Amino acid sequence: DFLMPGCLYRYEDFRDEFEIPITRKYDNAKLETLQKMVRPFILRRMKEDVLEDLPEKLEEVCYSRMGETQQKLYDGQAVELMNDLRSGSEADFRKNKLRILAQLTRLRQICCDPSLCFDDYKEGSAKRETCIEMIKNLIEGEHKVILFSQFTSMLTLLEQDLTEEGIAFYKITGSTPKQTRLEQVKAFNEDDTPVFLISLKAGGTGLNLTGADVVIHYDPWWNFAAQNQATDRAYRIGQEKLVTVYRLIAKGSIEEQILKLQKSKKKLADNILEAEGISSASLDKDDLMTLLEYDPDEVK
Repeated sequence: DFLMPGCLYRYEDFRDEFEIPITRKYDNAKLETLQKMVRPFILRRMKEDVLEDLPEKLEEVCYSRMGETQQKLYDGQAVELMNDLRSGSEADFRKNKLRILAQLTRLRQICCDPSLCFDDYKEGSAKRETCIEMIKNLIEGEHKVILFSQFTSMLTLLEQDLTEEGIAFYKITGSTPKQTRLEQVKAFNEDDTPVFLISLKAGGTGLNLTGADVVIHYDPWWNFAAQNQATDRAYRIGQEKLVTVYRLIAKGSIEEQILKLQKSKKKLADNILEAEGISSASLDKDDLMTLLEYDPDEVK
């Protein structure tokens, strides 16, 4: 669209003509038409084709069930947002989209740890407990771990937990100076420090962390490609070990729905170009309603 404006129509038209039929209705005829439109302009090389000696990468989704208090806080926030979406018109949605996306972020933070939203919350977080227990088990197995989160405040909480457990770690966020980043990366690849905490955006590019063989994504990011790019800090040239990637998901929450939405968007992107995934700005009202829906019986 940047090189040839209008070739794929306006986004609204593209969505109605191709994206919805392909991702929601699995319309192969539409998919074939779109492939024919873009194929002459695309050259794609896959990492697996270029790096034949790269070890295997395993990916696993790990679910945790929120405790009663955490679940109540989540449900209350979700119901409030759902009611706002149902009662408002399409014009209201467009007008208030920034506020709605902020509410979505709040829901995601509750999944991570409600104390990110509520200063007086002291009941704990199922996912946080699962994460620390997983790290302890991985260290016992002599693995080295990179942990990514979008929320630097969540990294601060995990930093407190690791300190209490006597687990050594390094940490990089957007505010970490470049020289300090380079020094920590070099040290992590050479010493016995088992954990590296990194904010997702700070760790997207420029870091070579092949000393690690486990990657944990504490919270799912809208853009699947951004997660993959972060994973590739370990899964890249120079990696000699099998790499395991864990994605931590709160059961029966918006996080579970993000995975499903990622999958449908990724399928379209994979079929056409590459896994660029989605961004919060591209979500429409129907997408958001889908994100908020879940079967309470599945959570139990």
